[in-house]
Amino acid sequence: MANIKSQIKRNRQNEKRRLRNRTFRGAARAAVREARATLATGTPDKATVIAAISRLDKAAEKGVIHKNNAARRKSRLMKALAAAEAAPKA
Repeated sequence: MANIKSQIKRNRQNEKRRLRNRTFRGAARAAVREARATLATGTPDKATVIAAISRLDKAAEKGVIHKNNAARRKSRLMKALAAAEAAPKA
């Protein structure tokens, strides 16, 4: 436990930020998971991919994840969507 007043305050701030960041990070992960699940079914839903990209952008905007990390994940999602759309329908 910290003895210094400024460090005690910093710990309180960090805890608040950690809890706030969890919601953005969790929402982004859930959206990406959902988008991947719809792509895996063989019936690609562009709306879920767009929603996941939006969540990733929001997380990067808030500084929860790095902007290049968000860009990489978005790129992989779009690549998977293009491949799913180009695949012949069974």
